[in-house]
Amino acid sequence: MATTTSGSSGHATATAPAPTTRIRVPAGGWRADVRAVKIVWQRELIRFSRDRLRIVTSLFQPVLFLFVLGGGLSRLAAGGTEGVDLRTFIFPGALAMAVLFTAIFSAASVVWDREYGFLREMLVAPVRRGSIVVGKCLGGATVAGAQGLIVIAMAPLVDVPYRLDMILALIGLQLLLAFMITAAGLMAAARITQMQSFMALTQMLLMPLLFLSGALFPVSGLPQWLEILNRIDPLTYIVDPIRHVVFAQLDISDAAREALNPGVTWWGWHVPIGVEIAVVAAFALGMLSIAIAQFQRA
Repeated sequence: MATTTSGSSGHATATAPAPTTRIRVPAGGWRADVRAVKIVWQRELIRFSRDRLRIVTSLFQPVLFLFVLGGGLSRLAAGGTEGVDLRTFIFPGALAMAVLFTAIFSAASVVWDREYGFLREMLVAPVRRGSIVVGKCLGGATVAGAQGLIVIAMAPLVDVPYRLDMILALIGLQLLLAFMITAAGLMAAARITQMQSFMALTQMLLMPLLFLSGALFPVSGLPQWLEILNRIDPLTYIVDPIRHVVFAQLDISDAAREALNPGVTWWGWHVPIGVEIAVVAAFALGMLSIAIAQFQRA
């Protein structure tokens, strides 16, 4: 509405109306959700590529276990590895470990985003909140898979030959593991408001899960209590396929293969690799669904 003012000469002067700012809200729908997934995915890649310290530190533990622990205990464990280098046996566990910590750090960024207010800006966007969670999971899986490639490149150092089919299979398994761990981390991050609490919780859970999965020991002939914990550990069903893929490339005796790569059994039934992958996929989708439901209520 225009207003009038009285000048010094007594004549009324009309003032211009205040400018109006138009706000355009993008249309919703599946295209907006796909665009949101892409943007969140790209943001994770950009953050990871610019954080060189994170890239280096995520490789520290796999390299420590693979070369320091594997090299230091190789002579002590020589009698139980049937002539296979202990580093070769630990290599599948190191592959899982590299992906594990990178993926959980990607989920931890949600806690940072909440503390600095960026998460609130994402949640008020005109898209489904589930698309934000899916984008985070895909981003975490991608950066963790890229990190896993570095450990795969170390295969000849532990007497594992390069083969294209092995590399492709390992990449697929690592991506599946990274997706599951990122979904689990998002499920926890939806309720945790402080980074210290999140890191304490993940350290309390991840290391026991990794050790119980058989990353550092064969899963046959275990004590009953340890066998039960091993079978209910979801990481067991991804470490075993990774070890199966790696050991398929090795020229070792049947006795060594049976002792070091026995597979997983349920009440005497040998679980096929396809079933193990399905178990991991079910865990990943289940935790993704819970994370989406929690973000819907956030």
